[in-house]
Amino acid sequence: MQRLQKIYRQDVRPALMQEFGYSNIMEAPRLQKIAVNIGMGEALENAKAMDHAVRDIVTITGQQPVITRARKSIAVFKLREGSAVGAKVTLRGGRMWAFMDRLCNIALPRQRDFRGVPDTLDGHGNFTLGLREQLMFPEVDYDSIDKIRGMEVTFVTTAQTDEEGRRLLELLGMPFRRRGQQ
Repeated sequence: MQRLQKIYRQDVRPALMQEFGYSNIMEAPRLQKIAVNIGMGEALENAKAMDHAVRDIVTITGQQPVITRARKSIAVFKLREGSAVGAKVTLRGGRMWAFMDRLCNIALPRQRDFRGVPDTLDGHGNFTLGLREQLMFPEVDYDSIDKIRGMEVTFVTTAQTDEEGRRLLELLGMPFRRRGQQ
């Protein structure tokens, strides 16, 4: 069992039950999955870029990503239906807990001038975090990357409201910005 998962079971879940007045353990919000996505518009001109992005995702998450393809053609963007436009991976179980632990405790604090992440949730207790570069993860070797790429990390929870989702992620160690701070 992962360190963060033990913390969730021993500390976070009881705290959420008391704070929100749940009578059953299954009512307490929990982390369902984490989705990591890299959009690759440049893959249309440079096919090797997709290979580098896939390698970065495998290095960061420890799981092979799925290549996402364009659903329809858009002439203005020189996009054809079926062209590779990104890579995504969905983490569950032990890999999910390990990734969240590394993200919150190692990767995010390594950013220069880091003051926390914005606490904008989607209205259903889920949170999406945009990262500007893959170099913030210590397992990514600076010399092996071809280009700095951003990615989106989505935390899907079973929370019913943003307040419950924010509190769950806070207790799990997500460093949200304080209110009024930019």
